[in-house]
Formats: sequence, C-alpha cells, structure tokens
Amino acid sequence: MKVAVFATCYNDTMWPQTPKAVVRLLRRLGCEPVFPAEQTCCGQMFTNTGYVAEAVPAVRRFVDAFAGCDAVVAPSGSCVGSVRHQHRDVAARAGDAALGAAVAELAPRVYELSEFLVDVLGVTDVGAYFPHRVTYHPTCHSLRMLRVGDRPLQLLRAVRGIDLVELRAADQCCGFGGTFAVKNADVSVSMGSDKARQVKDSGAEVLVAGDNSCLAHIGGILSRERSGIRVMHLAEVLAATEGDAP
Repeated sequence: MKVAVFATCYNDTMWPQTPKAVVRLLRRLGCEPVFPAEQTCCGQMFTNTGYVAEAVPAVRRFVDAFAGCDAVVAPSGSCVGSVRHQHRDVAARAGDAALGAAVAELAPRVYELSEFLVDVLGVTDVGAYFPHRVTYHPTCHSLRMLRVGDRPLQLLRAVRGIDLVELRAADQCCGFGGTFAVKNADVSVSMGSDKARQVKDSGAEVLVAGDNSCLAHIGGILSRERSGIRVMHLAEVLAATEGDAP
C-alpha cells in the first residue's frame, strides 16, 4: 500500500513535529509512507471565506500531488474535511469536469489519522507509552464533518501509562474556527476561555486534540493563564514510546 502523508500547510509551517510524528508512527506499524514534496495547501482558507475561484489552483495541486496513492493520511480533521466535502464543490463551480473526476477518485482515500489507524490498518494499540494525565478535545470538523466518533479515544485508551480523564462539555467548539477567530475575536476568546476552564477542571496535565489550530487557540489561553497545562497533537502522543521523554 502506497501511503502518503499530507502534512497540511499550517503544520508544515508552525508544527512540523506533528507530521514527523505521523511518519514515525506509520513506520512503526509497518507502512512505508511517502511525502510528495509538491503538496501545498488544500485550499480550505479560501473555501471557508467564500473565495472559491481562488481555491481552484490549490485543489488542482492537491489531486496532482497525491495521484496514484492508495491512501493519504493527514493529522487534521479540518483539512481532511475540506478535501472530502469541499473539493468536489470547488471543481463543480469551476466547471472543470476533469478536476471533478480527479477529486471524486482521490477524496475517498484521504483519511484523518485516527480513521486510517482504526478503519484501514485495523489497530487501536499502536505501541505507544505516555505516562501522563490526559484529556481529549474532539475538534469540530473531526466530530461533525468527518464523524470520527470515538476512534481517537480508542487509540488513547490503548496507550500504556496514560491516565485518560473526561473533558466536560467536550463536544463544544473551542472558538477558533479559522478566520472566525479574527473576525469575531471577542466571541472566539470567550469560547476558548470556557474550553480552557473545562480543561483545567479535568485535572489533566496535557490537552490532546487532532487539529493543531484548535490546540493553538486553547493552548494560547492556557499559557496566558499560566495553567501549566501543555497541549499535544494526538499523533505525537501515539508516536511516543518508552524511550522518549515528552
């Protein structure tokens, strides 16, 4: 199986340790991941703000970069949601039948990390070790658009040494929402503060999620409040082993 890693542009720019963790994890599980160097943004930043025409080159680049791959794995429910649910609309509105066909052929093989591990590889115990008190925030796109359900929790429960605690009102949005955080900053901060309070109430040392954008928002508030709670992407926890010191 030819498995490609889609790093996503914001991970590549700001949190490169996350796609690196995906590569380590996939190799541990017997995959030989490839990393198409020509990959860029999925175009979500355009489609979410109404700039559909501007998204067309990004969508075309995506299908070209990952053509021929049996599976594409990304550590982002948000970006995978865009590929699976927005790319076809972008192609249709552009009136590009060839692009539409390419999207229809590729999009079903694009997976959020927990989906790929549980549904495709059929594993929940990935050999991880993380001896910390952890709580999990299900991000909106993974929860509502991709419907990953409890797959991330299945993976976390199988991690050796972990103390996984419940997050109250876990399904509530953290308030990030991409450009929503810029256009509606006061509302965004208020929602993020509610989420940060729930994280602190859980007693966790580490907040885990499947999207670094949401973790940046919540983590920024937790940091400003000097909570001492760190944030980590799910991939980094799953890639951790007994020899690591996270």
